[in-house]
Amino acid sequence: MFPELTSDDVFRLETARLWLRWPRQSDAPTIMRLAGDKAVSEMTAKLPHSLTKEAAEQFVFEARRANAGGASLTLMACLREKPDQVIGLVSIFRSDDGETPQIGYWLAKRSWGQGLMTEIIHATLDMFFFLTGEPVLHASTRLNNPASRRVLEKCAFEFEGEGFYEAADGRNFVVHNYRVTRDAWLR
Repeated sequence: MFPELTSDDVFRLETARLWLRWPRQSDAPTIMRLAGDKAVSEMTAKLPHSLTKEAAEQFVFEARRANAGGASLTLMACLREKPDQVIGLVSIFRSDDGETPQIGYWLAKRSWGQGLMTEIIHATLDMFFFLTGEPVLHASTRLNNPASRRVLEKCAFEFEGEGFYEAADGRNFVVHNYRVTRDAWLR
């Protein structure tokens, strides 16, 4: 899905306040702590509460492997003045059907309410539509996460309807499905 340009760990995106860079093994303890925070994991579909060190290390390994192969792109969000301090993550990947490009993301609780995720998604969409030939990108939000829905709506995503998603713990829950087209984004 992604071109060779993104397949090296020197690739990064920069925004006014952030760097979005490849995950590193040294990020695993921070990922374990931040993504494993119950307040964060309850807002996502794929994050289990109480991530283990091994699970965080495996996540970094798998993300780097997928980035290198161009199958997906996972980037850690860091404040520009602290590029080694992870505050969140954004990932574009193929959904379970293997065809549909989808975006997923999370942000450390201490960083909520500052417009950082909107900044992350804007930069990621710019890159996605510039570097790939994909015409559309999909996203899903849990019903208990109105802030995530607001971020998507600010970034030109349109509501498609409700659906079901399987959580990391195997439970199914209702989600709101969104999509943004290349044309809508470029407008």
